[in-house]
Amino acid sequence: MGPLIEQVLDEIRGAWRFRWLAVGVAAAAAFVGWLIVFALPDRYEATATVFVDTRTALKPVLQNLTIDQDVNAQLNYVRESLLAGPQLLEIAKETGVIPASGIDPREQDYLLDDMQKRVDISVRSAGATANSEERNTGTIYDIAYRDTDRSRGLRVVQRLLDALVNETLGGKRAGSEHAQQFLGTQIKDYEQRLRDAENRLAAFKAQHIGLLPTEQGGYSAELQKQMDAIDDVKGKLAIARSRKAALERELHGDVAVEAAGTIAPATGPGGIVAGADIATQIAQTQARLDELLLKFTDKYPDVIAAREQLKELKRRQAEEIARLRQGDPAAIAATRAGSNPVFQNVQLALTQANTDIADLTTELGQHEAKAAELRRLLDTAQQVEAQYNQLNRDYDVNKAQYTALLQSYEKARLGERADDAGSVRFEIVQPPSADFVPVSPRRTLSLAGVLLAAIAAGGGLAYGLHRLNPVVTSPAGLAELTGAAVLGTVGVAFPELEARKARQDRLRLSLAAAALLASFVVAVILSVSGYRLTP
Repeated sequence: MGPLIEQVLDEIRGAWRFRWLAVGVAAAAAFVGWLIVFALPDRYEATATVFVDTRTALKPVLQNLTIDQDVNAQLNYVRESLLAGPQLLEIAKETGVIPASGIDPREQDYLLDDMQKRVDISVRSAGATANSEERNTGTIYDIAYRDTDRSRGLRVVQRLLDALVNETLGGKRAGSEHAQQFLGTQIKDYEQRLRDAENRLAAFKAQHIGLLPTEQGGYSAELQKQMDAIDDVKGKLAIARSRKAALERELHGDVAVEAAGTIAPATGPGGIVAGADIATQIAQTQARLDELLLKFTDKYPDVIAAREQLKELKRRQAEEIARLRQGDPAAIAATRAGSNPVFQNVQLALTQANTDIADLTTELGQHEAKAAELRRLLDTAQQVEAQYNQLNRDYDVNKAQYTALLQSYEKARLGERADDAGSVRFEIVQPPSADFVPVSPRRTLSLAGVLLAAIAAGGGLAYGLHRLNPVVTSPAGLAELTGAAVLGTVGVAFPELEARKARQDRLRLSLAAAALLASFVVAVILSVSGYRLTP
């Protein structure tokens, strides 16, 4: 056997000396406790359940057309007000919880506080177990009240139920009326504000006509628009000038050389054909010179004349090409370059380029002048534009607020008519009822608890007396106390007599415990039968 078990057994044997005192104390405590339990008054619980349906047939029809007042908030307000002093005092006097003739204020406060603790108004959703789409199907209010008088409890629950329904509807109507009155006052105020804002805006427009921003923007926006236009025109002008330069280079370059041609004189030396261009004349003169050289020497006069004529023609050809490169009209006319299709196309394109440059230059001047004028007026225009925008903002704010208030007022009026038509429905799921069996106290459990507590008290007393008057009950305990080894133990002189006395003692103790248990059974039977002690 372990030391701990031996120590526990020593404690039990030591406390066993006071067993009869423990039994007596336990019995006395049990009887006193049972008397107290029998003296406790029975309390009956009256309950009622009401279902509040806010999803009537009018709800879908009036959605977004009326101000949806929070019925649950109104119900919660009424619920809290029912538990407040004035409302609860009125109900207590009407139902007889507090005498209507009046009592001492302290006693009245005590009764009222006790009544408030016994009233329970709980709230739960009708779709608490459904999915999220069905949770807003309504609210269930459970009203419960406990009282020693069953009929009085029913009266209290009935009165609370009536107050919850009637005052919720009445408060909802009163709230709607107050909201309409408030909205009406605010509408008149904002109507005057809107009228004043309109007058200020009209006067400002008349005073600063010509400086006000247009639909396209103010002066800053217009100036930016002109600057963008200037940049755009400058870009186009640069492209046009570049194209003109390219056409001039083309016209005074290879095109001029290819188109070069002149009309020869009507008669010319050496039988040159009249009307031929210089290139043809040069070719004809070169052919004639070659023919003469076959017949004559270089000193022959006709050969010398042909050479001089060929030289003169080449000189004239070079001069005409040079004048064509410079764009000389006389050279163009003399050489018939104007009749060349390529030369004509280039000349037309050059003319169009000059026209485009002139138009773009004029447009650029207009935009620059407009931009300069806008820069001159920009400071004044910005101040005017800022004041104008401020007046517009004031007007828009007042107009938006006025419109919103007017819509809310119409919704409130429509909502009041919807309430009169029954937009909220109260349905009594369970009328006030109370079981004939009291709900408290739970006497059987209380009687059993008293018995267990009495037994614990007796055992505790025995153990406490043992601790106050300790004894040694075993050799091990003696060895531990003295620190000396125990060599042996001496038994009693008449062991059989002592054993018989012990058995008789245990029998008497068992009879006492059985009597206590039988008393508990009798107490339970009396409790179930309805026996009570009236203080």
